[in-house]
Amino acid sequence: MGMTPIQSDLAMWFTLRTRRQREEPRKGLDAMASRWIARIKHGKMNLPYLKQEAEATDLLGPAWKDLTDAQLDEKVIEVRSVLARRKYEPVHVREAFAAVREVARRQTGEYPYIVQLMGAMGLFHGQIVEMVTGEGKTLTATLAACTLGWLRRPVHVITVNDYLAERDADGRMPIYRRCGLVAGAITGETQEPDRRRIYRQPITYLTQKELVADWLRDQLKLGRITDPVTARWMLQGRRGAGAEAVLIPGVFVAIVDELDAVLIDEAVTPLIIAQARGEDSNAPLYKRAREMALKLKPDRDFVVEPRKRRVKLTDDGRDLVENMLHDDESVFWRSPRRRDELIEQALTAEHCYQLGVQYQLVEDKVVIVDEYTGRFMQDRQWQHGLHQAVEAKHDVEVTEDRETLASMSFQRYFKQYPHLCGMTGTAAEAIPELETTYNLPVRIIPTNRPIQRVKMPDLIFVRSVDRWAAVVSEIEQMRHAGRPVLVGTRSIEASEYLSGLLKEKGMEHQVLNAVHHKIEADIVKKAGQSGAITVATNMAGRGTDIKLGPGVREAGGLHVILTERHTAGRIDRQLYGRSGRQGDPGSARDIISLEDDLVTKFAPRTAAALRRLYAGRTGPLPVRLRFVFNRAQQRAQRQAFGSRSQVLRHDEELDRTLPR
Repeated sequence: MGMTPIQSDLAMWFTLRTRRQREEPRKGLDAMASRWIARIKHGKMNLPYLKQEAEATDLLGPAWKDLTDAQLDEKVIEVRSVLARRKYEPVHVREAFAAVREVARRQTGEYPYIVQLMGAMGLFHGQIVEMVTGEGKTLTATLAACTLGWLRRPVHVITVNDYLAERDADGRMPIYRRCGLVAGAITGETQEPDRRRIYRQPITYLTQKELVADWLRDQLKLGRITDPVTARWMLQGRRGAGAEAVLIPGVFVAIVDELDAVLIDEAVTPLIIAQARGEDSNAPLYKRAREMALKLKPDRDFVVEPRKRRVKLTDDGRDLVENMLHDDESVFWRSPRRRDELIEQALTAEHCYQLGVQYQLVEDKVVIVDEYTGRFMQDRQWQHGLHQAVEAKHDVEVTEDRETLASMSFQRYFKQYPHLCGMTGTAAEAIPELETTYNLPVRIIPTNRPIQRVKMPDLIFVRSVDRWAAVVSEIEQMRHAGRPVLVGTRSIEASEYLSGLLKEKGMEHQVLNAVHHKIEADIVKKAGQSGAITVATNMAGRGTDIKLGPGVREAGGLHVILTERHTAGRIDRQLYGRSGRQGDPGSARDIISLEDDLVTKFAPRTAAALRRLYAGRTGPLPVRLRFVFNRAQQRAQRQAFGSRSQVLRHDEELDRTLPR
């Protein structure tokens, strides 16, 4: 007697949990072995295999085009029924992709290229595919979502913001509907009854934050059932009220767009379900701590550790703080440990967290800014008193630290999926981490047309002010040549500063950062017009291609200026990728400074020595000095990887030690 679908799901889950969820990140030889195991496991489905299967699917195209509408619908039902039985051969997969491809052509006018078929095949086989900006990841995900949806397992398509979730669910619906599927989008405004209904549809579009938050809410309702398939199995036996209580009736397939942003950049920060408490009764303590912190001298009383973004008191500093206390001070200050922690948080808020970089003031409230996407994180708070210290820094209402009800890292959550796959434009730099942490191979899909983008030599300056002058000068040159310019900055503060310089020159431009995020899609659409100037704080996950306007291609295409290197080279490459899409001409250049945060934090001695050596020089430095920035970036990436591994180990250790 064969297994029931539930028993089959459980068997799959036990196998995958042993291999994925219970595995801690490995180091050294163990990490290397883990990577080779992943490569051997997926060895057959390598890039040549994906190309072979995509080309074989392409050969089926003419036969499918010759079908009448009625014949096409009958063939779709036939192919769908084969996959639904989950007993299929490669020929059936090719037929399925050919069917969805023809449906897309008739419903939306889109006809996937062979490289898009390769990417979709990679997703279908549970792989990570790298497809550069402009190569059609949205359509690629649609092909994979349809074929995976025909396996009769819920498919979660993860996007980086609510706008993209709604846009793609609505825009892809004609394809899904004709393929016998239904898709819906969940956003921050979706109410609970609608969430429950949409999760029970074959395909759901939403952000990772909404998904993991709903999973944690289910955990609070069900008790400590941490495994998605187990929860589904238990609920099958309950039916009725128990099954209806949860939002997510099990998780099986996840297609993650901008996978590196979700599983790498945000993996270090766990998602937390917290209960707000209102104004903090200890607000006077945070304000008093700031008063004392401002009287301390750097290097003598405290030491700033910029790479770890924290401040430590010295022995002299502790003595000075104790001498500042008065007899009428609160009892709180008599405890040296608590007192020192509060002072250090006040110093950290002052010296390591900058307005317009890590956070912004919105309606007299401190709102965290995502440093990788430049967007506001409205429902996030720093922990252990840091958020309150930042609020005290700006003399706004000090809100009480939230009570944590449930917490889970994105890394650990997505490792639970039996079928995890994803897309990104920049996975190559993260191949070791992705293979080690998730046991998933990365397939770098070739572009449909050769890349014509030219990477111009870096311009390196001693002082930041000279860098900004060079940026403005280059923008002027490109505008006179009739070319659009996209300027990438690392912070809101930098984008507003450059905007001020451009206004002084009378150059019309658009600013795209967290402050202007509501109109971002419209700004990006216009960024390819002749003479357009767009200043953007990061471009990860904007979801809209910059298409060239009339005459721009002949003028040389879009020119990209990177004004400061990021801590991950992938983020830089995302910005470069906005230029030269689909074989268009274009160019990119780094215009950077030895005063940039990257080198002052991760190569401080070398950067300081070079600033002294070239003091007084206002022109560009030798291009060979880019090695300083390369080395600093490598150090930053290693540190970030270590932090992510530590978070995952801590999360899994906590899971094993807590009672069930």
